[in-house]
Amino acid sequence: MIEIKHVTKTFGSKTAVDHIDLNIPAGEIVGFIGPNGAGKTTTIKMMSGVLEPDEGDILIDGKSIRSEPLEAKKRFGLVPDSPDMFLRLKGIEYLNFMGDIYEVESSLREQRIASLADTFEMRDALNDKILSYSHGMRQKIVLMGALIHEPQVWILDEPMTGLDPQSSFHLKQMMKEHAAKGKTVFFSTHVLEVAEKLCDQVAILRQGRLVRAGSMAEVRGDASLESVFLELEGVQDGH
Repeated sequence: MIEIKHVTKTFGSKTAVDHIDLNIPAGEIVGFIGPNGAGKTTTIKMMSGVLEPDEGDILIDGKSIRSEPLEAKKRFGLVPDSPDMFLRLKGIEYLNFMGDIYEVESSLREQRIASLADTFEMRDALNDKILSYSHGMRQKIVLMGALIHEPQVWILDEPMTGLDPQSSFHLKQMMKEHAAKGKTVFFSTHVLEVAEKLCDQVAILRQGRLVRAGSMAEVRGDASLESVFLELEGVQDGH
């Protein structure tokens, strides 16, 4: 599970994330939604230790990302908001690099790479440089790298961006299976229909503040998630 405790982040005079409290339980898929600039990526960067909160703390399976960063980072796989990294490495070099970081034993690593490459149809591209990949292929290789150590907690920032329909379907199935094993899936998305169909819980962020969070049934009520989201935007804007 993930516990976000009273977390705040400012950049100069702008408060990007404003005193967020959120519990993300194991065994469920939790969607993180909000308009552009709401603070979703900043929150995920703090969850993964890329940014440090000005206030508060974040626990990954009970390990603080601030005081026990290595222990916390061993427990999650991260898909960041951009897949444009390590572009001069070949796909297989990148996956082996990630396997080395997470100390995945070589024979197990080979099995997982083969399985993930088949799932995402990347087997023929592994010996090509990531620089030559399309955006969707880069997204796939980053996903594969994040999952190679089979982490308990998945933290995914817009993971389906650029994926073809088949890969998107496979990823959604993998998310369901991961949660069904009692593990944690937390992902941000702009696609409300995906969140509505996939998520057990949802958290809505607006201007750095958590404006609604709970089970999908609680947040949605008798309406669609889209109508709730638009109503929150309209009410907040005074329309």
